[in-house]
Amino acid sequence: MTALTDRDRTDDRWDDGFIARSRHRSLRKGGAGARGGGPRSGSPGASGPRGERGGLDGVDPDDLDDVFGEERDEERDEERREGDEALVRAVSGAGSDGGKAPALPLSPEAQALRLRLDALRQLVGLSRTRLDGKTLAEAGRVLDEAAARRGLSPQHTVVAIAGATGSGKSTLFNSLAGVQISETGLRRPTTAAPIACSWSDGAAGLLDRLEIPGRLRRRPRETSEAEVLRGMVLVDLPDLDSAVGAHRDHVDRVLALVDAVVWVVDPEKYADAVLHERYLRPLAGHAEVTFVVLNQVDRLPGEAADLVLDDLRRLLDDDGIALGEHGEPGATVLGLSALTGEGVGELRELLGQFTQEKGAATRRISADVDRAAGRLRPLYVADGHAGPEIGEAARAEFEDRLAEAVGAYAAGLAAERAWRRNAGKACGTPWLRLWRWYEGRRAPRTLAGLAALAAIGRTPAASEQTPVEQEVTARQRVEQAVRTVADEAVVGLPDPWAQAVRETAVRGAERLPEALDELAVTLGAAVAVPAARPPRPTWWPAAVLAQAAMTLVQIFGGLWLVGQIAGVLEPKLLPPVLFMVAGIVGGPLVEWACSLAARGPARRYGQDAERKLRQAAAGCGRARVLEPVAAELLRYREVREQYATVAAGGTKLSTTRQ
Repeated sequence: MTALTDRDRTDDRWDDGFIARSRHRSLRKGGAGARGGGPRSGSPGASGPRGERGGLDGVDPDDLDDVFGEERDEERDEERREGDEALVRAVSGAGSDGGKAPALPLSPEAQALRLRLDALRQLVGLSRTRLDGKTLAEAGRVLDEAAARRGLSPQHTVVAIAGATGSGKSTLFNSLAGVQISETGLRRPTTAAPIACSWSDGAAGLLDRLEIPGRLRRRPRETSEAEVLRGMVLVDLPDLDSAVGAHRDHVDRVLALVDAVVWVVDPEKYADAVLHERYLRPLAGHAEVTFVVLNQVDRLPGEAADLVLDDLRRLLDDDGIALGEHGEPGATVLGLSALTGEGVGELRELLGQFTQEKGAATRRISADVDRAAGRLRPLYVADGHAGPEIGEAARAEFEDRLAEAVGAYAAGLAAERAWRRNAGKACGTPWLRLWRWYEGRRAPRTLAGLAALAAIGRTPAASEQTPVEQEVTARQRVEQAVRTVADEAVVGLPDPWAQAVRETAVRGAERLPEALDELAVTLGAAVAVPAARPPRPTWWPAAVLAQAAMTLVQIFGGLWLVGQIAGVLEPKLLPPVLFMVAGIVGGPLVEWACSLAARGPARRYGQDAERKLRQAAAGCGRARVLEPVAAELLRYREVREQYATVAAGGTKLSTTRQ
């Protein structure tokens, strides 16, 4: 286990870089002995006595506190300025020369990740008003963390060492650093906060993101082995099973931000349920940025280490973690002993190659996107459904129900009767037309009297009951039509989007019955009882002339017969009678023939009137219900396309570790 080194501790086993920076300042200032080219303090070739703090040559250890106190503020300001400059360069894509060097081109994996992140951002934007904030919280966090990481140094790889109590992760941390940074001991827990060790400069922004204070930032011993890990930032975490809740919070916070993780297990607790259920299993998709190290193999006799490693691989496979074996991408599993150094060199080489690839951040963010896409899948993908839409059958049924509610069929029948009545008036005999005129003059008085008699003894409630029932029936028909078309549209949709479509249909149908009532009152009445006469077919003038001829024949026969009776004309009874009979019979025959000929045009006229009212009702329904529902379905198709782009990286990237 590891312990936080106290700031006042007198120990020469580590160098946090402050001594070297102090010497550098003394060289710039031209201090005595600084230009003598003496060996660096703490280097293998250094000679002469050292103070308890790895003191400077020629400086009394008792005076170090004064030196530190005078220059600590200046050093912090300088570190802060350097960190800000590095952050600005990283965000702007400039190189270490202050912006003169062009930005490095993106790798194909980074370009694919950028497309996925853009799609995820659009997906969240399109879904924000349809899904609750908790559902999109993880996707938003992934976007925020990806933006924060992409804005920092791409030349560094942040690797965390995590493990349970007694696994020896701090010993491994010190072994990789080549210097005693974290203290090990029997006391549990020893590490209270993350400690970072950086093998190169420019990682201040990354460490600030991890909230690691400057007093817990260290530099390794500069050796030939350290060059292999240049660009890596190693973070020693507290125990993941610590009894102190704050320690576990540190672990969870840092693990969500680092580029890769080295999980350190020991032969006794490598199958610990906390490790597998809380950490390894949920992070199974991060296999390419995962190292699992079995420490303390020196305690296992003979072939026991291989047996434990095989069992560890089996557990990882049960957790869903792909193992990087036979050249395929996946987690790296190896055994070592941090205490004796066995296998540490192999791990150092693997970490060095992993760091030099500079693709860990891309892999980690891509795995986070995969994880978020997997959790969002039930919200955007409905298995077994090609694509949501309103079918033609559903549209036709919806329009039929609206036409029934507005009374289009009855209006068409009324228009047909009006056309035939107009045809009868035009083609009827003059005597029949005169009779109809007389009946029309008598009807208002007669009907008014009958209505007054029918109203005797009727209560107001009874008189108003029928219109109310008709109105309720029409409203129910409209509501049923809206429910039917909404149910048809949401077949196969995920629940949140199905609910959104139904709500859209209900909102659109709120004023639909009233609008249909207005159509029925205005357009329906105009269709059923048109203000102008219906258009006449071409044969009407001929029918009118034939009817006039029959009338003239009747009149001619009657005058002829009257003349004979009066003695003016020669008595010949048969001819005038034949003329009169021809006129009397011919008139109704012409009227009957006209009524037969008028059936087709009247039916077409009624159908045209019904179609007009049906189209008006359908247009009202489309504007209020179908078009908003179609727009909602179009939005779903857009978000599904964006989700397909986000989930396109579900297969692992082609950045495998050899």
